[in-house]
Amino acid sequence: QVQLVETGGGSVQAGGSLTLSCSASGSTGRTNLIGWFRQYPGREREAVAAITRFSGLAQYIDSVQGRFTLSRDNAKNSAYLRMNSLISEDTAMYYCAHSVEPVRWGNWYKSTEYKYWGQGTQVTVSS
Repeated sequence: QVQLVETGGGSVQAGGSLTLSCSASGSTGRTNLIGWFRQYPGREREAVAAITRFSGLAQYIDSVQGRFTLSRDNAKNSAYLRMNSLISEDTAMYYCAHSVEPVRWGNWYKSTEYKYWGQGTQVTVSS
């Protein structure tokens, strides 16, 4: 079992920045991919970014490319999503997720590839 806790959400004006943190505990040794997803009210979760635990290779959706940066600190079992130049469309609940099975890199955005999820942290961007 892996427990995930997201922190760092809040309210910010458009153009501002936030850094979300995902702290993991439990059997984290099997984690190979860490993802961040977001969910708008009434909609399914969508992938935002993911990073491989060992090599640190990161992938982003087009709408956040260049504005968001995902990093991880394996010694602290943590991952960080730095969000710059925030826009109103970034307003959502953000979730951290861990995959413990091999994931084809092309499938990084699929929520079904992730077994463990945090409770989420709300990000609100006001214009």
